[in-house]
Amino acid sequence: MSLPAVSNSEWTVMEYLWEESPQTAAEVIAGLRESTGWAPNTVRTLLTRLVEKGALRAKDNEAGVREYAPAVKRDAVVRAESKTFLQRVFRGAEKTLLAHFAANARLTPEEVKELKRLLDENVKPKP
Repeated sequence: MSLPAVSNSEWTVMEYLWEESPQTAAEVIAGLRESTGWAPNTVRTLLTRLVEKGALRAKDNEAGVREYAPAVKRDAVVRAESKTFLQRVFRGAEKTLLAHFAANARLTPEEVKELKRLLDENVKPKP
């Protein structure tokens, strides 16, 4: 199964539903109102678009009210988006991406230690 591409606005809706679902459209609208200022129709459009893309499932509950829940796991979408970003911005060059972030990030000594550990665990054996 291929994962759907998710726009920035759609990502906001997905994050909300990954936190707690299922939720009705009214609950999503209320939950996002303060942080986004979106009109109800905007949220409903995003929900519809995400269902059409296969990122969300929509199902009527016992009361006949439609509820929305993620159809894809967050970590799977993050991996797919990361690959797209790597390809688009760094032409697939992982070393260039890592060098860029290492040169520009403000990391604590603990974070550096953890990143070194992760890199050591993921070193490719020489052919």
